[in-house]
Amino acid sequence: MTASSVVSDSSAEGKVFPRIELAIVQMDVSIAEPAHNCERMLGFLREAASHGARLVVFPECALSGYCTSSLEETRKLAAPIVNPWYQKLQAACAELRIYAIYGQLEIESQTAGIDELPVYNTAVAIGPRGVIHTYRKTHLPFIGADRFTSYGAGPLSVFEIEGVRIGLLICYDGGFPEPSRVLAIEGADLILLPTNWPTTAQVFAAHACQMRSMESTVFFASSSRVGIERDVRFIGQSRICSPLGHEMTAADDQSEAILYATIDTKLSRTKHLIRTAGESEINRVADRRPELYAALAVAHNSPRAGGRPAPAIETH
Repeated sequence: MTASSVVSDSSAEGKVFPRIELAIVQMDVSIAEPAHNCERMLGFLREAASHGARLVVFPECALSGYCTSSLEETRKLAAPIVNPWYQKLQAACAELRIYAIYGQLEIESQTAGIDELPVYNTAVAIGPRGVIHTYRKTHLPFIGADRFTSYGAGPLSVFEIEGVRIGLLICYDGGFPEPSRVLAIEGADLILLPTNWPTTAQVFAAHACQMRSMESTVFFASSSRVGIERDVRFIGQSRICSPLGHEMTAADDQSEAILYATIDTKLSRTKHLIRTAGESEINRVADRRPELYAALAVAHNSPRAGGRPAPAIETH
């Protein structure tokens, strides 16, 4: 952000705005090896904490791996939120007094009746005192484990860590402008996207974060993975973008890395952007025309890949 880019409106003057030091982890993941993945995550967690990070974000399915080949295998790799690896990660958060967000395949129980239970692609936010928030992926492509997972029911909601308001999405969710906009309207300062981008997602990886951040004047960060899993190569390109859509920092398409940035909510909460007072001013939240968008909320019957059934729609 340059001095000529934007002048904040006067309503922000004198206010105290929360800030948090963010770390985005780009890493390789081993499928069906949650103990190994957890140990590597603990190492990244400690390294990020040593650099002053307060919130550390890991990729989609960082615990479980992603490229499953059947519903049976997907269920086998899924675990409840509270599991042995969660216990280790949460203990580290308590010791280091930090917060972490990571992805896993989730099933509500591993006891009787497992064959009847749905599996979800889930992101979990934890801190020194335990689970803070969970989010189940709401938009599902017909790829990898998502061929066998169930739709998250939502709602799209915001939670707080140290006063910073955070929204969670997972991978494919970020390719739709609507969920990010909903989170922004709900008050998100920062939207986080744990993801597994394959080679076919080059355009998505290169541009989605910038667009989602600029559209709603929020920070937007993706935590992607690298490496090869069952002949699928993942392309990394994790990044953190400012509320003006500028790239603050980014990783390459092959290397493990940790990206760092300060999330200053003064920037995300100043929606009225004044370039030249009285001549050039915009507010991408206030300038919306929701009365024109009714078609976005109408249920549709478009065919889904792989014959996937539509998510259930509640009627009242």
